[in-house]
Amino acid sequence: MDNETLFAGYQALTLKRHPHGILEIVMGAAQSANGKLSTADHNLHRELSTIWLDIDKDPKTRVAIIRGEGRGFSAGGDLGLVEDMANDFNVRARVWREARDLVYNVINCSKPIVSAMHGPAVGAGLVAGLLADISIAAKTARIIDGHTRLGVAAGDHAAIVWPLLCGLAKAKYYLLLCEAVSGEEAERIGLVSLAVDEADLLAKAFEVAERLAKGSPSAIRWTKYALNNWLRLAGPTFDASLALEFMGFSGPDVHEGIASLRGRREPRFDASSPF
Repeated sequence: MDNETLFAGYQALTLKRHPHGILEIVMGAAQSANGKLSTADHNLHRELSTIWLDIDKDPKTRVAIIRGEGRGFSAGGDLGLVEDMANDFNVRARVWREARDLVYNVINCSKPIVSAMHGPAVGAGLVAGLLADISIAAKTARIIDGHTRLGVAAGDHAAIVWPLLCGLAKAKYYLLLCEAVSGEEAERIGLVSLAVDEADLLAKAFEVAERLAKGSPSAIRWTKYALNNWLRLAGPTFDASLALEFMGFSGPDVHEGIASLRGRREPRFDASSPF
C-alpha cells in the first residue's frame, strides 16, 4: 500500500502535507463551509480513532498537527450520534470501541502530535487536543468537558489526563461542574502546553511542528514513548471511566441531557435518582 492510498478513505478529516514531513489534520472543513462548528458524527468519530494508526505507519509523516476549521476546534458529539448511542446497543458498543481506540492510538502513535485549539474545544476532538504531545490553545479558546452536562460520566480522555496535567482538585472542579476553562487559564493550571493570541495560533503550531520534524526522530519518539507510560499507568482508571460513561448512555439522564441541548435550556435531571 502506498502512502497516499493509506489516507485515501478519509472523508470527514481533511489531510494536508507540508514540508519537513508535517501532516496537517483538519476537522470540520465541510461543516465550516456551511457556517457550522465541527461536530463528531459517526464518520468523524470513526476517523479520529483510526487516523493515528495510519500516521504511525506513514514514512512520509514525521509530525502531525490537528486543528479545527472555522469558528472553533470542535463542538462535541453530534446529537444524532448521541441519540443513536442512547437508543441502540450495537451503536453504543461500536462507539465505545472507537472511543477506547482514540485514546490509546493517540498515546501509542510514535510520531509527535501538535494540537492547535481555538474557539470551543469539546468532545472527541478535545481528546486529541489535550492528549497531543504539544497542546497549543488560543488564549480565548473555551475548553469544556461536556459529559456531566449531557448526563453521563466524564470518560473519554478526562480521567486519564486531566488529574495528571492540572491536579485532582482542579480536574474535579472542571469535570464535575462541566465548567469552561479558557486557553489562557488552561496554560496557567498546566492543562495545555502553551496559550497564544488566536492570530498567532497556527503559526506557532507550525513552528513547533517544524522544530520537532527537524529533531532526532528516535530521540523524540522514544522520549514520547517513555513519558506516555504515565498515561499507560492510568489505563485501568481510563477503562473504568469509559465503561461508566457508556453505561450512562443506557440510562435516563442522557435523554434529558439531549433534550436540554436541543431546547437550549438547563437540564432538569431527576433528583430522586438512587445514584
